[in-house]
Amino acid sequence: MYKIKEIFLTQQGEGYHTGKKSVFIRFTGCNLWSGIEKDRSKAICNWCDTDFVGTDGLNGGKYTVDEIVKIVWSLWPSDISDKPFIVCTGGEPLIQLDQLFVDEMHRNGFKIAIETNGTCLPPEKIDWICVSPKSNTDLLLKTGDELKFVYPQINFDPLQFEKFNFDHFFIQPMDGTNYDKNERMSKEFIKKNSQWKLSLQTHKIFGFP
Repeated sequence: MYKIKEIFLTQQGEGYHTGKKSVFIRFTGCNLWSGIEKDRSKAICNWCDTDFVGTDGLNGGKYTVDEIVKIVWSLWPSDISDKPFIVCTGGEPLIQLDQLFVDEMHRNGFKIAIETNGTCLPPEKIDWICVSPKSNTDLLLKTGDELKFVYPQINFDPLQFEKFNFDHFFIQPMDGTNYDKNERMSKEFIKKNSQWKLSLQTHKIFGFP
């Protein structure tokens, strides 16, 4: 059984696949923060802006992989000829996501992407891997399709990741009270570092789920 916070149809709002129709599967739990507000100050990733606690979100629950497949099909528009593109996120999806899950998604013709903090190694044959490194962690996953760095992080230089095997590098302004400043800093960063592109949270800008 997989513990799922929510499952919903949307357009990818960040990174390389921005604008792509996707079904998001948000797994509960994270290894960098409990998700409980009283624990935020002690968390490794204390600036997280996502609710990943419990199973009370849209289509949330405790499911078998077959039940998740049925939910994805129920959400996917019938007028789209492509098979579902699913994005597994959290929290940290790799705490729960296993080879059985990946294999069953593929057996049904789905493409599967993950968004991970890179502190856990993934199952095989995931179609798209996006790693978002966090300060004060040990990055184990040093290869993938996309590295997306939330910027700035204290005493944490994104340039150190250029040596790793990723096809795309993105800087994304950290959300919060200093967002305007962080966006300006991000734009200045990519002007000086041509390997990097800007990622904005367009789902927040346009009001997508």
